[in-house]
Parts: sequence; structure tokens; C-alpha cells
Amino acid sequence: MNVPTGLQPALMRKDLNVIGRLRGTLAEKQPPHLIIDINGLGYELEVPMTTLYRLPAVGQAVTLHTHLIVREDAHLLYGFHEKRERELFRELIRLNGVGPKLALALMSGLEVDELVRCVQAQDTSALVKVPGVGKKTAERLLVELKDRFKAWETVPSMFQLVPNGPTPLPTVSTAEADAVSALISLGYKPQEASRAVAAVDAKGLSSEELIRRSLKGMI
Repeated sequence: MNVPTGLQPALMRKDLNVIGRLRGTLAEKQPPHLIIDINGLGYELEVPMTTLYRLPAVGQAVTLHTHLIVREDAHLLYGFHEKRERELFRELIRLNGVGPKLALALMSGLEVDELVRCVQAQDTSALVKVPGVGKKTAERLLVELKDRFKAWETVPSMFQLVPNGPTPLPTVSTAEADAVSALISLGYKPQEASRAVAAVDAKGLSSEELIRRSLKGMI
């Protein structure tokens, strides 16, 4: 990500999130990566699949809540459709052994409320299907999250997990390739990703809907 010169000294503090929201034009969408154009400056972000499903078509306006992680070799920007999703991401990456990649994988397979319910019920069944999460890891995550989630409430979904607006459908081959690539980026093995996508009737589906159905078949 290219960072404006004036922000560089501030970004040396790894705990300072100086980019909290972006509003611009969705310039590129290659799951799970996006580029948002703001006055000619392209911001590259990575998003969970649950945010991807809600994105408008390329070329349309979009607003995302963001979290910036600063490393010595990179500035990594993550985007979320809702503040609640960003707060969940922040809670997850505070846990021992959970980095941004695993946090995105967890959030891609489970909606916020689904994950909260798993924690409240101490149910590991969905978590162990996420790449990189074994039974012991799932049990540890649920225990660590239990106290953090006491104040969280599950709420009925106010939206459908489909892209906004009349998004033109890509060709099936492109949609399948995007879906497989997205699943691999979340940590699934290429063979697992290919099988999951092949198990879905891809005819007429957008990339986002194909990814959603493939993930639901795996989690």
C-alpha cells in the first residue's frame, strides 16, 4: 500500500490506526483483495468474504471501515462492511496465535453473530473446519473469547448476503477461478478449494455468490 508522505512518521507507531474509514470508487475486485480509488490514489485492501458479498459492482461508490497493521516490511490495510466486523477482527488478532490471515478465515466462514453464538455455546464444530484451526486451537479460542464476548449480542441479519445493485455476472470459468483463488487465499488446499467449488452448481452465479456457497459447504 502506498502511504502519503505526511503519514509515514505516524505509521511508525504500530498501535496507531490512522486510517479508520475509506470512501471512494471500487476500482478492482480480486477476492480477497480490493483497490479503492480515492482522488486518483489507489488503496489496496484485504477483506473477509462476508464483506466481499456486500460490495457493489466495480466502478461504483463504496465505503469501508478499515484497520491498518504496520510491519517493518509492509503497511497492510483491512476493510470491513460494518464497524462490528472490524471490532471482531480486532478482538481476534489480540488472541494468542491468531494473525490477520486466520482472523479473516474465521470471519469468512462465519458471520459475526454465528461466531458469537459458537462462543456463547462453546461449540467447536464450525471452527474446526476453518483452515489452521484444530480441535485444541478451537477450544482455546472459545475459552479466550468467552469473556470478551459477554457484552456482545447477536442480532437478526438486516441484509442478504448478495452483492448490492445489478452486478453484471462474469463468465462461469472466471467465477470458478475467482472462487478457487479466494478459498486458497483463506488457507484451504487447492484440491479442497477445487472440490468445494465443483460441488456447487455455478451456472449463472457471480464470483461472490459462488464463494459464499462453496464456503457454506465447507464450514
